Amino acid sequence: MAREKTSRLAGIVIAVAFVAAACGSATPTATPTATPTASPTAAVPTSSASPTASPSPSPTPTPTPTPAPTPIEGIPDFNHVYVIIMENKEYGSIVGSKAAPYENSLVARYGLATQFYAETHPSEPNYIALTSGSLNGTNSDGYYNLKVPNVFDQIEVAGRTWHVYAQGYPGNCYTKSVAVGGVDGPGAAGEYARKHNPAISYSSIESNKTRCANITHLAGFNPAAADFEMIIPNMINDMHSSSTAAGDAFLKVFVPEIINSPAFADSVLFITWDEGDTDRGGGGHIATIVVSPGMPPASRYTGSANHYSLLRTIEDAWGMPYLGQAADTKPLAFPY
Repeated sequence: MAREKTSRLAGIVIAVAFVAAACGSATPTATPTATPTASPTAAVPTSSASPTASPSPSPTPTPTPTPAPTPIEGIPDFNHVYVIIMENKEYGSIVGSKAAPYENSLVARYGLATQFYAETHPSEPNYIALTSGSLNGTNSDGYYNLKVPNVFDQIEVAGRTWHVYAQGYPGNCYTKSVAVGGVDGPGAAGEYARKHNPAISYSSIESNKTRCANITHLAGFNPAAADFEMIIPNMINDMHSSSTAAGDAFLKVFVPEIINSPAFADSVLFITWDEGDTDRGGGGHIATIVVSPGMPPASRYTGSANHYSLLRTIEDAWGMPYLGQAADTKPLAFPY
């Protein structure tokens, strides 16, 4: 990796300057007031047909590779970081499941965090944890307008770029709870849900048309468009309202757009889930698959980890200051 990381002292100075600019207050971590939406307001459908999941692929035997040696410490200065967030599946529903042959092929070829836990239930607070280092007062899948520092702001302060590809997102700083539309990129048609798109819940983005223009639909996906790219599948393709097999079929088509791209050189892809269906660790034991071009097959990170750990990994890679509880975790240390 070519670039040297920014020193932690410089990160602290950036953090102070950012908090002053972003929050306009000496107490940026105060819990924001959440205003839950009384009932979701759907966008005007472009099709009256109900979304259906893609046909389930034929099961294949689960790979049983020999794990790679213990991961090394140190996080590279990645050219690009990609994060795909799936929904509502416990670790055992993915790892070793015959319904997830493609995901298990990635587990065999690349890396897996084996002790990764979500923070809480339901979905939305976990997205906020991943992108701000704290639950920040969120405790439901409600409507939030959070005036807190977040990773999108951090990335801009560090001189880098970000983009969110939200499948089915109508554009134009859309802030309603859901939108129903036609097919948007790979996979089946399905609902866009605001609760799964963390960027729009931060007031510094929602209220700024230039910045929220960085949130677009999935059909325009470009793996070279930004340094940090978050992918939010619709509620069929992310497994929320469908099966493990439906989500696996989506990933089988979509992920090669990233890993076969020249932009993926010296980069990393994280595929994680928002929560499981148990209370283990707070929000369930979930899979987190880590894909990087030079990673030895069957690499494993066996330390305890959560969404704060994933945030910490991105911050360490790019020399950014730690947000909230990311400071109290360890990064996902793999031989990237």
